[in-house]
Amino acid sequence: MATEPEPSGPDKGMAQGQKYFTVGLRFAGGVVAFTLGGYALDRWLKTIPLFTIVGTVGGAVLSFISVYRQLILESREDDKT
Repeated sequence: MATEPEPSGPDKGMAQGQKYFTVGLRFAGGVVAFTLGGYALDRWLKTIPLFTIVGTVGGAVLSFISVYRQLILESREDDKT
């Protein structure tokens, strides 16, 4: 994935804010998607909210790992420059 060069000057703060906003949306989106998937599975199987809980925890863990890996990779790229 190619990254655009970061702007210098007053727009640099805005670029950093947008980057972390998208990271937050990625995390929240993963949690919501897995929670809704678990809820749908619970309704289909007529079970207790077992899959909703598993989906929520699983989505949080997987989303955290995804965000963590992205931030570590970007941090390493920043260190190289």
